Amino acid sequence: MTSDQQLRAKVTEELAKHKSMVEQDSYRLHYHLMPPVGLLNDPNGFIQWKGTYHLFYQWMPFKTGHGAKFWGHFTSKDLVNWQHEEVALTPAEWFEKNGCYSGSAIEHEGELYLFYTGNVKNENDERESYQCLATSRDGIHFEKNGPVITLPDGFTAHFRDPKVWQQDDRYFMVIGAQTEALKGAIVLFQSDDLTDWKWVRTLTGGDSGKLTDFGYMFECPDLFHLDGKDVLVFSPQGLKPDGMKYQNVYQAGYTVGAFDPKAGKYEHNKFIELDRGFDFYAPQTTTDDQGRRLLFAWMSVPDQDEQMHPTIKHKWLHTMTLPRELQLKGDKLYQAPVKELENLRKGDAVVEEVVLNNHVKQVERAYGQAFELLVEKVELDEGWFELTIRHAARIIYSSEQRVLTLERKSYVDGVIEKRQCQLEHVRNLRLFVDTSSIELFMNDGAEVFTTRFYPTKESEQVTFATSEECRFKVKNWTLAKVT
Repeated sequence: MTSDQQLRAKVTEELAKHKSMVEQDSYRLHYHLMPPVGLLNDPNGFIQWKGTYHLFYQWMPFKTGHGAKFWGHFTSKDLVNWQHEEVALTPAEWFEKNGCYSGSAIEHEGELYLFYTGNVKNENDERESYQCLATSRDGIHFEKNGPVITLPDGFTAHFRDPKVWQQDDRYFMVIGAQTEALKGAIVLFQSDDLTDWKWVRTLTGGDSGKLTDFGYMFECPDLFHLDGKDVLVFSPQGLKPDGMKYQNVYQAGYTVGAFDPKAGKYEHNKFIELDRGFDFYAPQTTTDDQGRRLLFAWMSVPDQDEQMHPTIKHKWLHTMTLPRELQLKGDKLYQAPVKELENLRKGDAVVEEVVLNNHVKQVERAYGQAFELLVEKVELDEGWFELTIRHAARIIYSSEQRVLTLERKSYVDGVIEKRQCQLEHVRNLRLFVDTSSIELFMNDGAEVFTTRFYPTKESEQVTFATSEECRFKVKNWTLAKVT
């Protein structure tokens, strides 16, 4: 039996061993993607290929900690109903023996190409990294072609997460990197055939551009054209908190600018966080046959009290965000849940016109463990507005301070913690609540807050309160369980 076959057999054993324990957890989500066992992190290889959406992911099936990662694999026809496929990549070869790390997918001559980072640690725990290729004719079984890029001079072995795209009859690849001076950077390669790759330049970060000294590592880069401009999404590490910004251990965000494929240069503006919540990292995008730019992200952050989640005792950890559609308005990205998620709604909406004036109200049928809530036509001239979710999270908007706050009870110690952003006004909010997650889209997705939370089983109420008169319209849907 080969190393690959041995690892696959071990995964099958692990799934069978812990299936019952995992499924008994009341915090298993109803309509989000989760690992069948073990730990899930970065989305990888997100693509629509031959009419099917493929989402691969970093997977440690043997424990709820990190280690030699596999590529898990989900497929879907509609972005709502997903099938968990067999393992796509195992860390079975010398160039990946300590993990098949993150990467991307592209179609070439009718085949599916996966690019990923092979992680290697030698006897002295020194790291090596290789950018590797695997190909498939059926999208399920993959043949490994080995490394196509080795580490260039001037960088540490923290050199990973290749994202590949085609433009002007050439292929480009961006890679997250750390310079030998311990500065975060994104580098660019190009190729004519997807196998022979040539170094172009450091695209941003390092010792050049507007992102010099902007943290010590850039992860998960993704450069794409959207609404007439070029957007670079990436996840910097090592930023210090700055007011309401950069409050998590690591961040995820974007710049907007112009990429010149002939010169291999990218001129851009400042970095903006994509999500203001507690749990959002390593986003990856793709385009589909409707021309939409779609995004998934990991609903967590590395090194942020990961081992304190209550799901660990049930042998699983972490989830993906909902799939989102991106639009660029000016130099700002807007995120919206994909329209297909409306198919989760069970029956018609419960609709209510609400007028509150310094009191608390539970809106009719605004409760449960899995629901969608739309608050629109908000009229709030003074004071504050708040929405409390299952006694475990609270959304507050202050019209005087022009500040939106998301509070939750910490799953570490129960202490209330918060994330905030400036918001000039509230037009609407759209809220997706699952058994242990919240995704809040403010003003048609101008600001987004994503978080895990862990209410008690008995707590299902949603209440509204205001300090002064406030008028709004509420629509509420119960959402189906599909996972």
